[in-house]
Amino acid sequence: MSLPALDPTTVYVVLVVFAATLIRATFGFGEALIAVPLLALRIPVAVAAPLAVLMSVVVAGVIVVGSWRHIDVRSASRLVLATLVGIPLGVRLLATAPDPVVKLVLGVVIVLFSIYSLTSERRTRPMPDHPGWLLTCGFVAGILGGAYGMNGPPLVAYGAWRGWSPQQFRATLQGYFLPASLAGLVGYWAIGLWSETVTRYFFWSLPGVLIAIAIGGLINHRMQSQGFFRFVYGLLLVIGATLLVQAIRG
Repeated sequence: MSLPALDPTTVYVVLVVFAATLIRATFGFGEALIAVPLLALRIPVAVAAPLAVLMSVVVAGVIVVGSWRHIDVRSASRLVLATLVGIPLGVRLLATAPDPVVKLVLGVVIVLFSIYSLTSERRTRPMPDHPGWLLTCGFVAGILGGAYGMNGPPLVAYGAWRGWSPQQFRATLQGYFLPASLAGLVGYWAIGLWSETVTRYFFWSLPGVLIAIAIGGLINHRMQSQGFFRFVYGLLLVIGATLLVQAIRG
C-alpha cells in the first residue's frame, strides 16, 4: 500500500489530528470536539469517524503503557461496564429523539456545570468512591457516547469530584477509553468503514500523533491540580457552548 500524495487535504488532516491529539494527551479527553467536526469539513464523515477512533486507540494505548501506575483500575473497569449498559440507550436516543432538543438540553447542563465548577470553591477533601455515583457517571457516559460520541463530561465530573491528580485523571480516562475505542473500531471494521483511505491517512498522521502525545504528557506532568481542572472545565464550557450553537442552528 502506497501513501497518498501530500496534497492540501492530507496536510489539513495531519494538522487537525495533531491538534486533537495534543488536547487529548494533555487533558485526557476533548479531542472529539476538534477531530471529527473539523475533519468532516474536508473528508467524508465515513472516513473521519473511523480515523478519529483509530487515533484514539493509539493515544490511549501509548498513555496506558507509559502511565499505568497512575490508573485507578477499579474505577476505570466499573466505568467501562456501566458505559456498555448505557450505549444501547444512547443509540436509541439518537434514532428517536429530536436532535436539536437533546443537544440543547445537554449543552445547557454542561455549560451550567462548567460555570458552577469554575466559580465555586475547590473541594478540600475528595469525594469517596461511592458505587452508585460511579455507575451513574459511567451509564450517562455510555448514553452520551452512543448518541454523540461524547463520553467525556460525566467522566470529567467523576474524576474531578474524586480529587484525582492531573496525572491520575489523564491515565484513568485512557484506561477507560482504550477498551471503549477498541470496541468502536471493531464496529467500524465489521460494517466496512475501516477502509484503505482511513489507513493511509492514519500512517500520514501517526508521526504527528506520537509527537503530540509526548508534548501533551510533558504539559500534563507540569500542571497542578487547581490550574489543570480550570482548563478542564473551560474545555467543557466550550463543548457545551458548541452543542448550544448546533441546537440553535437546528
